Amino acid sequence: MSLRLTVAEDAVLLREGLVGLLRRFGHEVVAAVGDADALVAAVRAERPDLVVTDVRMPPSHGDDGLRAAVLLREEFPGLPVLVLSQYVERSYALRLLDSGGGAGVGYLLKERVGKVADFTSAIERVAAGGTVVDPEVITQLVRLQRDPLERLSPREREVLGLLAEGRSNGNIAAHLFLSEAAVNKHIGNIFAKLDLPVDTEGHRRVLAVLAFLRA
Repeated sequence: MSLRLTVAEDAVLLREGLVGLLRRFGHEVVAAVGDADALVAAVRAERPDLVVTDVRMPPSHGDDGLRAAVLLREEFPGLPVLVLSQYVERSYALRLLDSGGGAGVGYLLKERVGKVADFTSAIERVAAGGTVVDPEVITQLVRLQRDPLERLSPREREVLGLLAEGRSNGNIAAHLFLSEAAVNKHIGNIFAKLDLPVDTEGHRRVLAVLAFLRA
């Protein structure tokens, strides 16, 4: 899958590193910018297939990148956006993950970029309309509100983290060296303990988790 991408990151070395990595995997970076205003202008001009953006950047050095991502998702419904951050900004993170019915959106911590296979896989999933959320983002969102995950066993927490990455039941089974039947049972237990619907699939399972966090 070759994509036209816009990259927004105010740290020059990281921005250039992202551009180089994306090009190495066959993607075209149509714009690489260092502030939120330039991001909005670049997307309006280039209409990329996907946006990769940092959270903190000029002009205010607050959560400008995340705010710009929310704005762009409202202006261009269906625009895939993958946010990279060193921390979790709760209010706008949930707005972003809610936008567009949750399709074509992701929120990863920057350390995930170092795991190249995970990062490139996340880009492809988001571009294809999937939802990808870093397990640590889920954990931090939970801690900011309350800790319902105390209801889960250690193994169920592992499975929930992999669900948040958008993985299939078969992929989770292979990753944890479990049978798919065992994974199905763990997922049923998770959804029951967190009062989530059992009949959701794919990225909608992530949305169910996020809906619980907002409750």
